[in-house]
Amino acid sequence: MQAIDHPENSEQYIGLTVNSGVSQPPSVNPYMTRRKRKPMPTVSEMVEGILKGDVTLLSRAVTLVESLSPEHQALAQEVIEKCLPYSGNSRRIGITGVPGAGKSTSIDVFGLHVLRNGGKLAVLAIDPSSERTKGSILGDKTRMEKLSVHPSAFIRPSPSAGSLGGVARKTRETIVLCEAAGYNNIFVETVGVGQSETAVHSMVDFFLLIQLAGTGDELQGIKRGIMEMADGIVINKADGDNIDRARLAQAQFRSALMLFPKAASGWSPEVLTYSGYFELGIPEVWDMIDRYFDFVMANGYFEQKRSEQARYWMYETINEQLRANFYNNPDIARMLAEGEERVLTNRQTSFAAARQVLDHYFSAR
Repeated sequence: MQAIDHPENSEQYIGLTVNSGVSQPPSVNPYMTRRKRKPMPTVSEMVEGILKGDVTLLSRAVTLVESLSPEHQALAQEVIEKCLPYSGNSRRIGITGVPGAGKSTSIDVFGLHVLRNGGKLAVLAIDPSSERTKGSILGDKTRMEKLSVHPSAFIRPSPSAGSLGGVARKTRETIVLCEAAGYNNIFVETVGVGQSETAVHSMVDFFLLIQLAGTGDELQGIKRGIMEMADGIVINKADGDNIDRARLAQAQFRSALMLFPKAASGWSPEVLTYSGYFELGIPEVWDMIDRYFDFVMANGYFEQKRSEQARYWMYETINEQLRANFYNNPDIARMLAEGEERVLTNRQTSFAAARQVLDHYFSAR
């Protein structure tokens, strides 16, 4: 018996005709021509383009800095070395705050205020990555609607990829490239959680802490570690019915700052209120930042801090390279797996297993 493909082909439907249907077009456009990937520019071409302010070549250089490829890293270091003599001529400002404090909106209006006075602005935003998928939204540009289309602004979000130390080093190297490209104002936005503030504080000249009022327990915002790092504190969303709460929070933060020891710079952090959404109080915030730079330039702390940061990042880079060399060693990887198995089966203590692996590593040097 012949198999029936469709019920309509049965003899009882003898008067019914079934069409074969419409042929589907190919899923790929046959007229599309594959675009050839542009060849990687040489180090000299990249440096020359960066010094001319070419945003495309600057972006490609930053991509090299962020790449995990050893080949790309070698090229990136060459570019950075050649750009280094043209760096250091910007004001580096770190901006942090809890998620939802309005950091991106504030950067948008702060940046426009800076650009109205001339110059160029680079915004380096550290975007938190998923611990499970390692993915990032990288959506800061969508919240900086005006800056993202401004010809004198360069916005570059970077995924933290679970390694704040690594992304902090790359952000510092990106600062060098941006300064060489003529960006005399650098904003570094943190993810607003954990140790990222410490990393960003070690690469900026001024550290701005954005706080909110009227969100519950105001004391939650008064954390000693982050407060001690802040050179200025601003209370956002001081508008409408929230003005009185913002002023109360301002008084509370001022009282809290009086309990802290004097900063090494000799500067006394100020507490101001503003509204990023309604663009209220923006000039006052920037006037505070101007006063800070005038103060630390006059007493010599600006150069002292830059020198301390350069020394700090030299040792941080050494630590990072030692760590990478250790964990990428095939013998060490094998010994770690064996030691982990002994520890998990209670045949060896964690400390003894660690000492055994380290002794082998150092004896092989």
